[in-house]
Amino acid sequence: MRPATARASALLAAALLAAGSGCASPAGEPGSGRSPGAAPRPAGESPKAVPAGLPGMPPVLDPDDLYAADRPGQLSPAVKDFPSRIYVPNSTSNTVSVIDPKTYKVIDTFAVGEQPQHVVPSWDLKTLWVNNNRGHTLTPIDPKTGKAGKPVDVHDPYNLYFTPDGRYAVVMASLDRELVFRDPHSMKVRKTVPVPCYGVNHADFSPGGRYFIVSCEFSGELLKVDTAKMKVIGKRKLSFKGAMPQDVKISPDGKTWYVADMMADGVWVLNGDRFTEPKLMPTGKGTHGLYVSRDSKSMFISNRGEGTVSVFDFPSGRLTKKWKLPDGGSPDMGGVSADGKVLWLSGRYDSEVYAIDARTGKQLARIPVGGGPHGLAVYPQPGRYSLGHTGIFR
Repeated sequence: MRPATARASALLAAALLAAGSGCASPAGEPGSGRSPGAAPRPAGESPKAVPAGLPGMPPVLDPDDLYAADRPGQLSPAVKDFPSRIYVPNSTSNTVSVIDPKTYKVIDTFAVGEQPQHVVPSWDLKTLWVNNNRGHTLTPIDPKTGKAGKPVDVHDPYNLYFTPDGRYAVVMASLDRELVFRDPHSMKVRKTVPVPCYGVNHADFSPGGRYFIVSCEFSGELLKVDTAKMKVIGKRKLSFKGAMPQDVKISPDGKTWYVADMMADGVWVLNGDRFTEPKLMPTGKGTHGLYVSRDSKSMFISNRGEGTVSVFDFPSGRLTKKWKLPDGGSPDMGGVSADGKVLWLSGRYDSEVYAIDARTGKQLARIPVGGGPHGLAVYPQPGRYSLGHTGIFR
């Protein structure tokens, strides 16, 4: 996620979306079924079984669509009174800018700790946590009032996730080379897990929540972690020399995992259960963030190095569009509006935020903010609970 100092000179060739045959870890939970938009289930075919979930996690609503709870306007009662806002951490200004999405105007800016990286919704949806990476604190925000509370001491909180059962917060301690499992409210340490890689930063969870896959930015690796055991059970080195993996996202049907890579200029594709050798799908320079549309049919891919957004179609398994910001830019991290109509992305190197029409790719606004805007949170969003980052909801 940090600015790159060099760029590799070549892309791997063709993108292969089918999973490979190698295996670097124990088998995962059973794979899922069809992608949204696929052909009707053949006559006589039994409905797909819902995978056994992590004890205590909310049951999967639809085994064919992990994002079934994320439909437009499908807000939890816990967030219905929260005003719609865009919370932008400015990593070099040490502030958070708050944008009103109706007016495209900054309505508040307040100081936080040193080098805020992401604004993360809590598992219970009631709190937003600002990850002050070098300030070694988390700043809570009350999304009902938009006001910041007293910071909590947490070392090296580059990114933050929550286990699907809501039992633990998981701090991605990038420079400490640790996954730190903490109480999701007090943030007290419950278990520290050293990791065999450098730069842990992004993750997503399997359909049943029993494992998660983590990207390691600085060593170009992926980890597979057993959620309940809090144990690393697999590691893979990406084949591109100088790889710097970033955002991680699982497909709606739970079968395929996607990992953005800012140096390989594309998205790695793999089977998570078997933890197969990833294959590279080229998308654009500086590939960075991955965001699923509200109908679960598309994934928006931000290409920070060339000011574009690629659109991946889940049913067909291919890239179908590429949108270019009219005045250039550095689209980074963000999220989709609650109604699904607007894609919001931070402009990492340009001190601005982009509002993009999620249907046409038309730029709706460029909004000046502080220096180094990074993992902005669109909030509230639909969903029953949050798995963390800038908003992974199930």
